[in-house]
Amino acid sequence: MSQLRLSYPNLSPQAYQGLIACKQALDSSSVGTALIALLYLRISQINGCAFCLKMHTDELRKLNVSNDKIDTLAGWQISSAFSEKEKVALQWAEGLTHISVENSSDDLYQRLQQHFNDNEISDLTLAIGLMNAFNRIAISLRQ
Repeated sequence: MSQLRLSYPNLSPQAYQGLIACKQALDSSSVGTALIALLYLRISQINGCAFCLKMHTDELRKLNVSNDKIDTLAGWQISSAFSEKEKVALQWAEGLTHISVENSSDDLYQRLQQHFNDNEISDLTLAIGLMNAFNRIAISLRQ
């Protein structure tokens, strides 16, 4: 990793604390900490955020998520390690991370509704947006 360009938590403390407060609120989501952490890791894989890759891999290990899941996350579509619920959440995360290309189709949203209630879909969507924000900040300012 490169040297930090700007100490953004110190330079923009209120904005940064807002992001942290959002993450803390999502920690108590009924979606579950492990699934949200899997989404965070997958989004960080897509965005190439080395700092976040390490942080979320460590978090998943502390949550006792299997090494098989962690190791095969990039190939979740063909891995038997993931449930259908996890797969639809991961597809939602990828679609929103690549929103200019993949968008958020009605078909995918309907599949999401088969596994998650409205509050959980809202939490999933906020978690995806939050991790994309964290990745972009960390990558651009070299965390």
